[in-house]
Amino acid sequence: MFVSLALAFTAFRAGLALRRARQGRAAPGAPPRGVLLRRHLGRSKPAVVMLAIGFGAGPLATWALLDRAPFRTVHALLGGLALGLFVAAAVTGRRLEHGLGRDYDTHGAIALAALLAAAAAAVAGFVLLP
Repeated sequence: MFVSLALAFTAFRAGLALRRARQGRAAPGAPPRGVLLRRHLGRSKPAVVMLAIGFGAGPLATWALLDRAPFRTVHALLGGLALGLFVAAAVTGRRLEHGLGRDYDTHGAIALAALLAAAAAAVAGFVLLP
């Protein structure tokens, strides 16, 4: 999950760079918007898939390795919230990618909320470690 979250964070940073470029505030020497977009999409899509796989594997590991009932922890609640937010960010991002909307700020706000929820889930998960 650490790798998934790190990839999601780099996708978020790439999205911020894309936002600055779209607003005309790109840093000197920054890559063109097309490169920034490919960088953002190339990181965000695998991150969401990896996070979904990790969310599915978590309850199995809880049941099989720790002999506990899955989905009975704050970690599971926060992880579910984070996954829902990541999926919502992916859906709004796909709409943007296909030109079906211009909700750039909404997409970014959902992505930020997803990262914050994932960070909270990671902290809550430390108590579950053996």
